[in-house]
Amino acid sequence: MTLVICAIVLLGLALLATAHLHRLNTATTAVFMAAVCWVLFLIDADQYVVSQHADAFREFLNGAPATHHAAKRFVATEVFPYYVAVASNIVLFLLSTMNIVEILHNNGCFDFLTHWLRTRSPRRLMWTLGALTLLLSANLDNLTTAVLMLTLTHTLLSNDRLRRIYGFVIVVSVGCGGAMTVIGDVTSLTLWGEGLVTPTAYSARLALPCLTAWAVTLLLLTPKLPSRLDLHSNAAPYRGDDNLLPAWQRLLLLFIGIGGLWFIPTFHHLTLLPPFLGALCVMAVLWVVNELCNRALMYSDRMTRRRFPTALQYANIQNMMLFTGLLFAIAAVRETGFLHTVASVLAPHGGHMYLSGVVVGLLAALVGNVTALISGVAVFHTPLFTDMLPAAYATDGLFWPWLSLCASLGGALLLESTVAGIFFKRMEKATHTWYLRHATPRVALAWLAAALVFAAQALFL
Repeated sequence: MTLVICAIVLLGLALLATAHLHRLNTATTAVFMAAVCWVLFLIDADQYVVSQHADAFREFLNGAPATHHAAKRFVATEVFPYYVAVASNIVLFLLSTMNIVEILHNNGCFDFLTHWLRTRSPRRLMWTLGALTLLLSANLDNLTTAVLMLTLTHTLLSNDRLRRIYGFVIVVSVGCGGAMTVIGDVTSLTLWGEGLVTPTAYSARLALPCLTAWAVTLLLLTPKLPSRLDLHSNAAPYRGDDNLLPAWQRLLLLFIGIGGLWFIPTFHHLTLLPPFLGALCVMAVLWVVNELCNRALMYSDRMTRRRFPTALQYANIQNMMLFTGLLFAIAAVRETGFLHTVASVLAPHGGHMYLSGVVVGLLAALVGNVTALISGVAVFHTPLFTDMLPAAYATDGLFWPWLSLCASLGGALLLESTVAGIFFKRMEKATHTWYLRHATPRVALAWLAAALVFAAQALFL
């Protein structure tokens, strides 16, 4: 049965990697794969429970006979809820940040970005766009930031070719910015949720390598830029009414939203409660202030027309379902003991930490950065590695930031290996051929530069 479960996961990952060919919904594929794997797992539940959780199962039985039904009850009440809790931490966090961004967007808190970006200089636009995207993605989830910034480029640029170039700037900036903080990407959020990194130590390790990768990519793109830009007319976005909040109220909302997200690691450190609870608290406070600021519109039909783009809502929900399905599918493989076997095979080579990260990064290019990182955590977060090289594989060890960096940059090697890349393809009609020619070589060089900076930093600091 273990081989069957692994075969289904490999088939599912292959379908996810080739979604651009068969056009099956990736979230649906991942969720169905996870459900089938756990149903098959329950068929041999008694065997897996005895081999993986012998002591806990004996305590659970409390003298009762070890029947197949008892094994299924143990899985349903003791094993599976752990993975539900892990997935819920991420999903609730993303739901909270999605609602925070919705409130800020509906009140025009991001409109200043359009004014900052309006310039006839291609280089100035590239660096300003990249810097703003980098900062936003370090605090908001990657998909939300990518959609916001890609929408802005649509309002600014009329040339399809230029929109693809600047769209690639957004994809790279989103990946580098999201990797710099524990709240910036699903991958880093997963490491934080698993207790493998702490916010301050993680950001200290990755700030310089991520900035290096970002700067190298933009420098390599400079020769592709024209001498002058043709901009669209400066039309204000329509929100269902023409009454924007005063500037000070929009700044207040922005301060509460972004400042509250910065406070979440401190909230977790002080209370030891899950990070998503801090995000929910920030969302609630922002929601109350939003209603106070908009009290004149709350009971009018004008407020009902202030909608966040449904494409972003739909994409975010798909992203959450994709993550949940992948986590549950990898969890089923993990509970069979197969990943422990893989870890025991790799353990003698565990000293090659940098090579392991590169392999995970290449895997991220094929199956996606989230899938690769979850698989990497499942394989390397075992006593086989933590006991052998505790400085590298323990909490705040060198390997986990390196794994996150490789997953982020490796995922950017191909067009559809990150959620930002997928949305970029849909929005700008970018092709895989275009991405391989113009983007992949630059990302590879940026990855190499970031790796050298990471290794030098680890050696001398």
